Amino acid sequence: QVQLVESGGGLVQPGGSLRLSCAASGFTFSNARMSWYRQAPGKERELVAAIASAGGSTNYADSVKGRFTISRDNAKYTMYLQMNSLKPEDTAVYYCNAYRNAYNDYWGQGTQVTVSS
Repeated sequence: QVQLVESGGGLVQPGGSLRLSCAASGFTFSNARMSWYRQAPGKERELVAAIASAGGSTNYADSVKGRFTISRDNAKYTMYLQMNSLKPEDTAVYYCNAYRNAYNDYWGQGTQVTVSS
């Protein structure tokens, strides 16, 4: 059974940092492209960052470039998102995604990130 469990969300002040984790099980983690998405109230879900299966290639939304860093540890079946210099507009539910193909496309339940003073 495939599971993706996000953790690390919470309330942080503007300018602060958080580190999200996504613990995976039930599939071959090293074969999957892993991504973080987010969805703010009233908005569509958007891609935040993605990392290739081997971890060598990453891409980021323009809005988070230079502030967020995606990484993965294939031995631990875990993906991370280090978020620095957080802004109120980063407030959203953050979701972990694992993608291999159209038949193997999995989502976590999400973790809330709130940036507010």
